[in-house]
Amino acid sequence: MVALGGSDIERLIAMLSRLPGLGPRSARRAALYLLREPQTRLAPLSRAMDSAARSVRTCSTCGTLDTTDPCTICADPERDRGLVCVVETVGDLWALERAGIHRGVYQVLGGTLSALAGMGPDDLNTAPLFARIKAGGVREVILALAATVEGATTAHWLQERLAPTGVAVSRVGHGVPMGGALDVLDDGTLAAALTARRPA
Repeated sequence: MVALGGSDIERLIAMLSRLPGLGPRSARRAALYLLREPQTRLAPLSRAMDSAARSVRTCSTCGTLDTTDPCTICADPERDRGLVCVVETVGDLWALERAGIHRGVYQVLGGTLSALAGMGPDDLNTAPLFARIKAGGVREVILALAATVEGATTAHWLQERLAPTGVAVSRVGHGVPMGGALDVLDDGTLAAALTARRPA
């Protein structure tokens, strides 16, 4: 392999290649783009990443990422706290927010039940959800999990756990294809899925 002009460049490419969707070739193109105008491209990106590394934290209420705890969504007085949408990842939450259809709050599980991935019930971020239900005021829990085997298994497990609480439980409906992940669906599909939710 041809040397790329120094360990700093090689390290930049190596770091970029670790990002989702960027392999070695795409990472080299991205690095070259940034290095062509370092003061207007690379330096601002570096400052933004440094700032995010210092200020972004996990919301102790819902599990999303924000610069405040509780997060902006949990702290918003206009949100319907009686309607809790359960999602697998922060990316799923961002996708639903982008669609602008859900005006309640969220619970990010941080994964789904998977023996292969070593994810068991204790690994899911469900304690804050049950604490909210116990405190009162939650009318409905929407299970907005991916239409995969792991998503269905997790939804079923949650339904069983939620049944004794008396809280209504629904699942996202039409629009989410089998094997589909929420964070790759378009806004219209997400809106249709959440609007057409059905009892679990």
